[in-house]
Amino acid sequence: QVQLVESGGGLVQAGGSLRLSCAASGRTLSSYAMGWFRQAPGKEREFVAGISWTGVGTYYVDSVKGRFTISRDNAKNTVYLQMNSLKPEDTAVYYCAASLAPSGSYYSTNPRAYDYWGQGTQVTVSS
Repeated sequence: QVQLVESGGGLVQAGGSLRLSCAASGRTLSSYAMGWFRQAPGKEREFVAGISWTGVGTYYVDSVKGRFTISRDNAKNTVYLQMNSLKPEDTAVYYCAASLAPSGSYYSTNPRAYDYWGQGTQVTVSS
């Protein structure tokens, strides 16, 4: 069993930055691909960024490319999402998730592929 806890959300003005963290306990994350998803009110949960368990492969939804960076520190059992140049449309609850990876390059944009989820952290970007 893996427990995931997100932190770092908050209220920021457009153009600002936030860094989200996802700390894991229970098991090491070194065999898990990790993903960040977000869900805005009235919308479906969407993939934002993913990283393979080796950290070599990173993947982003087009709307955040060049602004967001996902990274991981397996020694600290933590995954991060650096969010720069934030826009009001980035407002959502952000969730991290872990997916047991069959290979070092594995990742998925499908939320159903993820085995464990955090409780979410609210990000609000004001215009």
